[in-house]
Amino acid sequence: MAKQTIAVLFGGQSSEHEVSCMSAANVIDQIDRAKYDLILVGITQQGHWVKANSVDDIRSGKWRESRVGAVLSPDAAEKCLIIHESGSMIKVKVDMVFPVLHGLWGEDGTVQGLCRLAEIPYVGCGVAASAVCMDKGFTKQIVAHLGIRQAAWELITSQDMQDMVKVMNRVESRFSYPVFVKPCNAGSSCGVVKAHDRDELAVAFREAAHYDRRILVEETIVGREIECAVLGGGEMPVQASGVGEILAAADFYDYEAKYFNAESKTVVDPELPGDSAERVREAAVRIFNAVDGYGLSRVDFFVTAEGEVVFNEINTMPGFTAISMYPMLWEARGLGKKELIQTVIDLGFAREN
Repeated sequence: MAKQTIAVLFGGQSSEHEVSCMSAANVIDQIDRAKYDLILVGITQQGHWVKANSVDDIRSGKWRESRVGAVLSPDAAEKCLIIHESGSMIKVKVDMVFPVLHGLWGEDGTVQGLCRLAEIPYVGCGVAASAVCMDKGFTKQIVAHLGIRQAAWELITSQDMQDMVKVMNRVESRFSYPVFVKPCNAGSSCGVVKAHDRDELAVAFREAAHYDRRILVEETIVGREIECAVLGGGEMPVQASGVGEILAAADFYDYEAKYFNAESKTVVDPELPGDSAERVREAAVRIFNAVDGYGLSRVDFFVTAEGEVVFNEINTMPGFTAISMYPMLWEARGLGKKELIQTVIDLGFAREN
């Protein structure tokens, strides 16, 4: 039987470009080469699509030197990548796209929409779920209807920030310091600042505005940072893993603490108060279903000392780096990395349009 061809997309123009490259290298290592031919397609931070030669080139960054272009055609009659080099062009049929892309222009419904146009199966959540979950403001509005506790928030737009005094007065009239300021559309805690006073709030707004024109201000939740992995969709019942805890080597789990501070730790199946671990698992599945999730997601919470479960955010293409929680949580449940990757590929092929 002929092998199917999977195009693995990685990199991208978002602030999570490097994380995507790390995730993709680990995903590629787990794909069964006896079943699939792979085409590795890197997207530079400038938005240029190129064909990478190997996983080693992804890990070293050498792929960015490639002069072989590789773009996904939106033509549903062709279902192909267009490979071009030195003036010549070939079309390579693609059976599936695996978008190992984090953040904007990849995890936000854009690439998913391109796959839908091309009528090529793809791994992960659909267009609407990807877009909604990328925007923390929209996610909060959906979760608010589920009766699941989440941090109180104010949505601030770039238009609002034309009168910064008014905006800061609005925030201070509702919240006590410290508060968290987050761009609605960014991941890996990029642009997230904890502000302890008015001066820091102004700085936080400027930082978040680098990433998005829509900004969330949230109350500070004092609790343990807990994550839960979700898998399934369609004919495969949605299931939640156990829970994992983040022990951040910083005031909060920011980008540096996540990926570059060896003091940050992750703990699988920590002891939590009462039945809060089970309530996290139940809430994760409810939220995934409410946003019309499909395939995989990681849902993040806080658990307070009293055992209250507070939703934080959902990631539709969770990290697969060496320290990422998503694969760890499934390994703890007996689902190894190779089987996990095969499962999400199978779900991609089984998706009902």
